[in-house]
Amino acid sequence: MLEPTLLALSAAVLHAGWNLSVKQGGDRFVALWGQFALAGVGCGLILLVIGGLPWRAALFALASATVHIPYCWFLARAYDHGEFSLVYPIARGGGAAIAAVGGIVILGDHFRPLGIVALIVIVLGLLLLSGRSKWLDVESAIAVAMTIGIYSVIDAHASRTTSAERYGLALFTGTLFTITTFGLATGRGAAMKAGIAANWRRYSLAGIATASTYMLVLVAYRFAPVGYVNALRESSVLIVAVVGWRVLHERAGRRRLIAASTVVAGLVLLIVGH
Repeated sequence: MLEPTLLALSAAVLHAGWNLSVKQGGDRFVALWGQFALAGVGCGLILLVIGGLPWRAALFALASATVHIPYCWFLARAYDHGEFSLVYPIARGGGAAIAAVGGIVILGDHFRPLGIVALIVIVLGLLLLSGRSKWLDVESAIAVAMTIGIYSVIDAHASRTTSAERYGLALFTGTLFTITTFGLATGRGAAMKAGIAANWRRYSLAGIATASTYMLVLVAYRFAPVGYVNALRESSVLIVAVVGWRVLHERAGRRRLIAASTVVAGLVLLIVGH
């Protein structure tokens, strides 16, 4: 289990980094659109060079890419209304819990009873994290968690039945088309053009981090249950709680750090429960 553990932990650090970049950006949906689009262009070119992938894997990639539309929309909305140390842990911790349940129910992943206790601890940590926050600050983060759970199960199944690396390239290529279609249909084309012109370097770096993060996760899915991989990956919630408190000077820093630590404790139990 050493390989998936190291892959997932590396993904945690990269993921926290690009999310911080989005939070500190201007138009957050455009920032997400820009980084996924540029990542998609690069992944699409690589996929063409290496010869594509089977049609069945392409269908899974299209399904996941479609789920990434509400993922990006709700994530941008969550960062517009909520603080970094609140939104990120709820979205990622909740997404890990939902993915773990999906892995058990749909993919046949196995957990000991301790794994079920771990899910309960994670939920308690998320409740402590939300505290007395306004519903507007929390609802979008919960919606993001649901999309994370859905696409994680899709991607885990696809990466286990096809080439994880090729599937990852196809996923980002598909996301380029789905998010661009949505962005243009909702009249954000001009904002996207301006955003790329002004921030293409930042979008490119974030795109590389985004693609690298998820490629690491997809490879890890091949060697371990989806709940195990997502649990390790979402250890980034502790990093974000510290950044929100000490760097961004967000309110309720200590309570959120304790809550995030509770979520991480649940994630550790989830790992042991494997």
